[in-house]
Amino acid sequence: MDIILSNSSDLPIYEQIAAQLERAILNGELAAGERLPSIRSLANDLRVSVITTKRAYTELEHRGFIDTVQGKGSFVSGGSAELLQEGRLRRVEHLLARAVDEAAATGVPLAELPAMLDLLIQDVREG
Repeated sequence: MDIILSNSSDLPIYEQIAAQLERAILNGELAAGERLPSIRSLANDLRVSVITTKRAYTELEHRGFIDTVQGKGSFVSGGSAELLQEGRLRRVEHLLARAVDEAAATGVPLAELPAMLDLLIQDVREG
């Protein structure tokens, strides 16, 4: 899995790392029980501070996505399917909220959003 960091992002580096790892877990790219790179190894690969990667792992552990075993490393949590589904729903809600914000900022009438969403859903079903 590749983690791509952006200096121009509004998100701090540790949040970019955590968000991309969380997305990989939710999408099934990282399976339950899979070992993550060590904090030091990931920091070296990304050319960031060990403190930055430690903070990203701490965030993921706090959210229930990973478990850390002293002396053994960090692993994708074997959490319930409900937890993963809840994470997916939160992600969709976040993306929809961003779409609403973007529509409002660009002057798209919010009343038009349901019709736009219906068209997108139709495209997915047909494609």
